[in-house]
Amino acid sequence: MPSHPPRLILAPMEGLADDILRDVLTRAGGYDWCVTEFIRVSATLLPHSAFTRTSPELRNASRTRAGTPVRIQFLGSDPGLLAANAAHAAKLRPAGIDLNFGCPTPLINRNRGGAALLDEPELLRRIASAVRAAVPQEIPVTAKMRLGIADAGKALDCALALEDGGVDELVVHARTKTDGYRPPARWQVLAAIRAVVGIPVIANGEVWTVADFHAIREASGCDDVMLGRGAVADPLLARRIKAGEAADPSRDWNTVAAMILDFWSQVQNKVLPTQSPGRLKQWLGLMRRSYPQAEQLFLDVRELRTAQEVSGVLAYQLPACGA
Repeated sequence: MPSHPPRLILAPMEGLADDILRDVLTRAGGYDWCVTEFIRVSATLLPHSAFTRTSPELRNASRTRAGTPVRIQFLGSDPGLLAANAAHAAKLRPAGIDLNFGCPTPLINRNRGGAALLDEPELLRRIASAVRAAVPQEIPVTAKMRLGIADAGKALDCALALEDGGVDELVVHARTKTDGYRPPARWQVLAAIRAVVGIPVIANGEVWTVADFHAIREASGCDDVMLGRGAVADPLLARRIKAGEAADPSRDWNTVAAMILDFWSQVQNKVLPTQSPGRLKQWLGLMRRSYPQAEQLFLDVRELRTAQEVSGVLAYQLPACGA
């Protein structure tokens, strides 16, 4: 099985894992690196402000406050334009450049972005080759792909094309674009991909628990795992995996409650008061899968519309949990 201690990577989750959630989750511990939400490249050379807006960590040596390296992700279909933007971003010394071939969102796919390119392995190769040539060798270039559009028929071709294009590591989400996020993930296909490429393959998809982590590694043969929605549902999952500990909601809730308060404080400083409640509800909506206490908190704030109302509930509920 594993040839080295497993690495855990926090996934790039559009509209969810922004710099605030990356900060809160990586300070809980367990992550080796993380990836930003995608930066869409469609028509122009973007200014540095576009990169620092998505990844404020670039102002901190491309690391979160916990010291976790942050790679910035690009999405697009034009090899030359992606290469030019990657070269421009490289001047800010990111911890890495990642290429998105996994987003299943219809709007993105209609504009030839994300997983929509998985029928075109040669285009994937040209994109990877152009970006790798444009970025200094000391900056890793990685890619994230799904198994395909409607089936996994071209999964091996895509993986080989990206390897040939020069990516250093490949993350594979074990679903197709059509699958979306519906279970099950097809972990066994990851083993076939891993068998044909010489670069590290990082397994991703449907890892919600410590048991899932062990299962995906067993099924795929991959050493390393990227955690997505499971990391949001259980904010201590990475730390628990590294420590080999089982989940205990009653024991862990005090720690999670403190993370919620930290998140809420940061969100209020970033977005408008009318927007901040939605951000908290989004997180709690996933977290209630792992913590009964989050289920009750979600119900208590679900109908609230203002930051002031939410703050009142948190001040009342979380100290009662020992936060």
